Amino acid sequence: MTEEVGMYSVWATPPPERREEFVKLMNELRSEFGGPSFEPHVTVVGVQRLTKSQACANLEAACRAVAPYTCRLNPVARGTHFYQCVYVLVHPTPEVMQANVLAKRCFGVSENPLESYMPHMSLVYGDLSDEEKEKAKVRAQAKFDDLIRNTEFQVSSLCLYSTDTEDKSLTSWHKVAECDLKALSEK
Repeated sequence: MTEEVGMYSVWATPPPERREEFVKLMNELRSEFGGPSFEPHVTVVGVQRLTKSQACANLEAACRAVAPYTCRLNPVARGTHFYQCVYVLVHPTPEVMQANVLAKRCFGVSENPLESYMPHMSLVYGDLSDEEKEKAKVRAQAKFDDLIRNTEFQVSSLCLYSTDTEDKSLTSWHKVAECDLKALSEK
């Protein structure tokens, strides 16, 4: 029997002790601007079509290649599509960018110079008008300043999520696996 192919993404998530403050911020924004509920995360590898066993093996390889690193959050911004509606940019440090390059290699994703990696943590997913996005961005920045006491968090593991991007309700999205980062830092 052939294993079914699914859609998988690799996420860096805030540690458990930091998760709740991001969830609170996202819930407050969602109650005002709508959109589906999702876990706070920074996408490291975007959606890949693989079998579950391939995706899990690739995640384990990525976690052997990537050393723990820090995400430093920048001001709130707004994007142009559903999955990048309102978000917080992550400072593109060499460690953040290297995590993306190494993890993508483990997933067999070749570098495309036309597609640059923009590390970010989405706060709202949705199809909002430009006016609504700007209002959500302003509200998000004010709430971010109130709710997020520390703009950095340590990434010590990567998570594999099933993320069918055709499902804008996100009800099918779920965590498949989590693996600790094992590579030694070059510091």
